[in-house]
Amino acid sequence: MANQHPNILLIVADQHRADCLGVNGHPIVQTPCLDKLASEGANFTSAFTSSPICVPARNSLLHGVWPCRHLSIANADTEAPRPAAALPAFPEILAGAGYDLTFIGKWLGGSARTPQDYGFHHVVPEKDYQTWRAEQKLPPRPGGLPFYGCDDAITPAQSRLAWGADHVIAALRKATPERPFLVRWDPSEPHLPNVVPKPFADMYDPERIPPWPSFTDDFRDKPYIQSQQLRSWGIEDWTWKDWAPLVAQYLGDISLLDSQIGRILGKLQQLGLDRNTVVIYTCDHGDLCGAHRMFDKHYVMYDDVVRIPLIIRWPGVTAPGTIIDDFVIHTLDLAVTLCELAGQDAPESFQGRSLMPALKDLPRQPRQDVLAMYHGNQFGLFTQRMVRTRQWKYVWNATDRDELYDLENDPAELTNLAAEESTKEIMAQMRRRLHQWMVETGDPLNNSWIRRQLLQNRKI
Repeated sequence: MANQHPNILLIVADQHRADCLGVNGHPIVQTPCLDKLASEGANFTSAFTSSPICVPARNSLLHGVWPCRHLSIANADTEAPRPAAALPAFPEILAGAGYDLTFIGKWLGGSARTPQDYGFHHVVPEKDYQTWRAEQKLPPRPGGLPFYGCDDAITPAQSRLAWGADHVIAALRKATPERPFLVRWDPSEPHLPNVVPKPFADMYDPERIPPWPSFTDDFRDKPYIQSQQLRSWGIEDWTWKDWAPLVAQYLGDISLLDSQIGRILGKLQQLGLDRNTVVIYTCDHGDLCGAHRMFDKHYVMYDDVVRIPLIIRWPGVTAPGTIIDDFVIHTLDLAVTLCELAGQDAPESFQGRSLMPALKDLPRQPRQDVLAMYHGNQFGLFTQRMVRTRQWKYVWNATDRDELYDLENDPAELTNLAAEESTKEIMAQMRRRLHQWMVETGDPLNNSWIRRQLLQNRKI
């Protein structure tokens, strides 16, 4: 008997800025395949990550809980088992519901447990690409220094992205009507250092790329750690002329990714699977890529890194061209939604909200704000919490000055209003809300010292 629940194709890219899609208004980047996917389904325009760093965000998607619950809080891996091992994970739920599960790409669930440990039946790790590349007698992938701006002396068809897409297509070919599938692809792109083959390496003229609106940031009244990052990278004197070629490579990487997604979606249709397959495109977090004059994503809570793309196509259910502006915490909410797509209840431990009402255009009560948390990374610990409404963003920096931005009047987040007399009441409101979030999420930082700091307005 044919399966009654939809197939699922889940693509989780790495470090793709939400604004670097044609459908989201970028003036230059070419993403025709993802734009078309959005036109055929739903584009979530206010989706945010639970944490703007790879491992915490991906483990939140896996387990449906905040990083302070699964405790995989940094990118630096260790062999020590984490409490997450005892938490339910969405692939286990889908496997129990009879789904055939395939994982392709970069695994960031920790070395203590493999994708197979979470219920995936078929696994193609991204590290196998290097073996394949050597077998094809291709030159080694550029590495080392310079860290940025290297072209890859291969064709797009020989790229890591094309290799991953080939394996996705191979998995789709094996689909049967009797058993639904989840195929998950986690490519490393467009994460730095953006080593891109031609013609994508030359697709964008650096001289035609305008600076990010935040590129004029002088870090006045900002946390010290932000300007310190420029000195750590040795880029404190860089101008936009230095940055534009690197942004061009980043955009080229996105367009190469888009082209491979187009190949996958074309094969899905050719195989007659498109009408019964929910396609989800998202990523773990964004990228600064020159915004605020910085690299990467560390030690900040700017929209450049916390906003993410989220596109879902569900034929016959979600109306084509749907735009959903609800606040979504995508890693948590997707975990719940994936279980429900398989006809299963999400485990009680999951902390997200179902996206089903939004996808079906049913009445719902959207969030009024979103939270993100950060604990540090391989470069050292730095504790942050962010609360964001439509107008205001408050960032609590445990060991540095706090931040408050008026997003309506300062969308580039250039002016920190945390110490202004005129925003004292807003600060008090946002701190109270942060404390509520701490209670709701089971945040271990909800202790008497921090409660006093937040609720008595003792810190700027």
